[in-house]
Amino acid sequence: MPNGTDEEQGSTEVAPDASSQGQTLTTRQKEILCLVAQGCTNREIGQRLGISVRTVEVHRFNLMRRLRVRNVAQLLRQAIALNIIPKGPPVTTI
Repeated sequence: MPNGTDEEQGSTEVAPDASSQGQTLTTRQKEILCLVAQGCTNREIGQRLGISVRTVEVHRFNLMRRLRVRNVAQLLRQAIALNIIPKGPPVTTI
């Protein structure tokens, strides 16, 4: 019976059915994911979207559960793999 952790078993790969998971994210979850990728705090996200910090926390929890990740680094990696957020530095306009 294997008793290794997910990290030892290669959890950095895209989860099974990842493409369908990305398609089932709500527009709001995608908005929040993009703001997380930009480095915004829960408070900043709430202020920008006009929702409470608790609502942001719930959206982030649901995102992590739906994408089967345990931390923000994995969340962002999965979002890039699913083409929800672009790979590389953010593009700024002047």
